[in-house]
Amino acid sequence: MQKWMPDGSATRARIGVLTPHFDAVPESEFQALAPAGVSIHAARVPLGMVGADGEIIPNVDADIARAFAEQPAVDDAAALLSAVEPKAIVFAFTSSSYILGAAEDEKLKRRLEKRTNDIPVIIQSMALVTALRALHVKRIALIHPPWYSDDLDALGAAYFQSQSLDVLAHGQAKLREDYGDMTPERIFDWAVEHTPNDAEAVVIGGGGFRASGAIAAIETRLDRPVLSANQAAFWLALRTSGLSDNLDGYGRIFEAQLDE
Repeated sequence: MQKWMPDGSATRARIGVLTPHFDAVPESEFQALAPAGVSIHAARVPLGMVGADGEIIPNVDADIARAFAEQPAVDDAAALLSAVEPKAIVFAFTSSSYILGAAEDEKLKRRLEKRTNDIPVIIQSMALVTALRALHVKRIALIHPPWYSDDLDALGAAYFQSQSLDVLAHGQAKLREDYGDMTPERIFDWAVEHTPNDAEAVVIGGGGFRASGAIAAIETRLDRPVLSANQAAFWLALRTSGLSDNLDGYGRIFEAQLDE
């Protein structure tokens, strides 16, 4: 009997991701989360966090975040990505949502879907709100990456408040001075220490904030759901693709279906 090895074939679905050009986190977290038969395909979009000498600017400001969602770069990337016929495409960037607001997120989604020939586009911040509603959560603790400015952190809290959610605590996880990965252990310690007792869920914002490895441990310690921008967007991408997989070890949200 011939044995065939896995070859990356998308026998169930392809999922696309639009990511800042230097950010490997969303697609690599999606690859870690992807169940058998689901493949991940990324398109890179320029983000102005790179200085004249190639250095990463330490903070995302409003102009940088707003520009990422503007035409034509992200629209062209979405159109090119649609050629591989993904079931859904994730816009893996939360900062522009915070700057522009939920109403503009809806407009961005519709605009990009015109370029994808109606392949569904998932906006990360909208996915977080959808996931919170699926979990019947109202009161949250919000954690942002250390490279967010104070203003952007405050706008993030205002975004979720505009969606009828109570933000009981918010702030940057001050785990490093620049852009880059943090270990699951450090994220776990920060979340456990900074989550109020009356928060019903923890939300970890930022597509570049690698947090999926810590989610299950935080949920176990705090006994409440934990969502991250990439995890919630991937959950919604699976559900939008017609897949009901429960991904063990990556959060309670994967027990939920959209009709819940």
